[in-house]
Amino acid sequence: MEVKYKRNLEGLIVYLCGELDESSAEFVKNALEKLFDNNLTVKRVVFDLSALKFMDSTGIGTLIGRYKKLKQLGIMVYITGANVAVEKIIHLSGLYTIMPKY
Repeated sequence: MEVKYKRNLEGLIVYLCGELDESSAEFVKNALEKLFDNNLTVKRVVFDLSALKFMDSTGIGTLIGRYKKLKQLGIMVYITGANVAVEKIIHLSGLYTIMPKY
């Protein structure tokens, strides 16, 4: 699992690459916490999932946890690029109701 990012004028684009599941969730959580703590002035975070091959319910929980922190800071959160399998998990979980497609 790899977490990459790019910062632009309006916010962060966070690229999640690999598989977001129970074995990688703690690593992703820590990487995102550090990234967000160093970029508290952004207005928007977009999770780009185009390189995410698999995500399970643990991954959904990881994203929801980061969403809650960002929401408290007034930062908008979006998702983009999910493949068919990941998209299905996102729809079933209702994640798009709190983190809309970008």
